[in-house]
Amino acid sequence: MPSFENLPHEEQLKLLQGLAEIAVGVFDLPPGVEPVLINVSENATYRIDIDGRPQFAMRVHRDRYHTKAGIASELAWLRALRRDGAAITPIPVPGSNGELIQVIDAPGFPRPRHVVLSRWESGFEPPEDALFQYFEVLGEVTARMHRHARDWVRPAGFERHTWDYETSLGSKPHWGSWRDGMGLDPAKESLFARTAETIERRLQRFGKGPERFGLVHCDMRLANLLIDGDITKVIDFDDCGFGYFLYDCATAVSFIEHRPDIPDLLDLWVRGYRRAADLPKEDEAEIPTFVMFRRLLLVAWIGSHSETNLAKSMGVPYTHDTVGLCDRYLTRFG
Repeated sequence: MPSFENLPHEEQLKLLQGLAEIAVGVFDLPPGVEPVLINVSENATYRIDIDGRPQFAMRVHRDRYHTKAGIASELAWLRALRRDGAAITPIPVPGSNGELIQVIDAPGFPRPRHVVLSRWESGFEPPEDALFQYFEVLGEVTARMHRHARDWVRPAGFERHTWDYETSLGSKPHWGSWRDGMGLDPAKESLFARTAETIERRLQRFGKGPERFGLVHCDMRLANLLIDGDITKVIDFDDCGFGYFLYDCATAVSFIEHRPDIPDLLDLWVRGYRRAADLPKEDEAEIPTFVMFRRLLLVAWIGSHSETNLAKSMGVPYTHDTVGLCDRYLTRFG
């Protein structure tokens, strides 16, 4: 029998649905509730309705992406952010055994999967045609989270991925090599390599001092905000880990880095950020490096997640559009 990773995507979804249906039974939920798939990326996320209304979100974690200790660390930070008033984050719900992280064994899986249930958060994701309305908000929320991360005393055993050059574009990439991106040819590979080398040099010069490198969300896009009236909420901490604080700025323009209005959007982000935290001019000047860093990392992600709807929607054109970004970056910084 082929391993889960080698099954067709539709077969994987069927197995995940079966596991999710087993998982709802370990929480104090009414009998007969059905998990409804809403997203598959690194993990599979399900909505659970009760009396016709969404009440919970359930995440089935990807196999061996995070350890149980790593997931517990994610939950520790998002709970601390909410408790300390730094950001409104999802509220994890314990299972019948009192544990926040459930370990679920199901047919078709070589190893048990980790499952976390959270209360459903109301609100809407800011639409793409409202970027200019919400980028300043995004910058301010990010700054509050950075202030919290710098001051927060992490619990013993805290464990999250590190997102530096080596683990992103270098020899130990979490998401695979950018060289395996869709549509690469020798000319593009040479250009991307020169860009990566320039990024590496500039990051070495930038340094990892505590004012520049720490615990960050690592996916602070508008897609991970929920707007609920006057309240802004932050979701999806699955990638949170140790990285450059300015990496969160770059993630704000994920997948749209080639748009001509990106400099204006980043100016709004910086303005919002400075309402809640300091951002030195010399740090602001390095934002283009982090945007390019993220862009090449997403080329790698698309190549290693070709089965996902997002990767399919971006595909070869995303790699092609990266060429112009590399040319402009090297002209300015190379």
